[in-house]
Amino acid sequence: MWLLRLLAVIVVIAIGAGIVVYAFTGNRQYLAFSWRLFRYAIVFALLVFALMFLERLAVIPF
Repeated sequence: MWLLRLLAVIVVIAIGAGIVVYAFTGNRQYLAFSWRLFRYAIVFALLVFALMFLERLAVIPF
């Protein structure tokens, strides 16, 4: 779980850095990079949450 939290922090820092670099340079590639990274992070988070939910459902009580 700590690995997922670390990955989330790194993604937030990367998105923020892309937005800051865009603000300084005006190059829209950095903004597109941040947006693409945000979308992939959301999809990955939803997949992880879905797997955690399925894990809860798959537990068979004895």
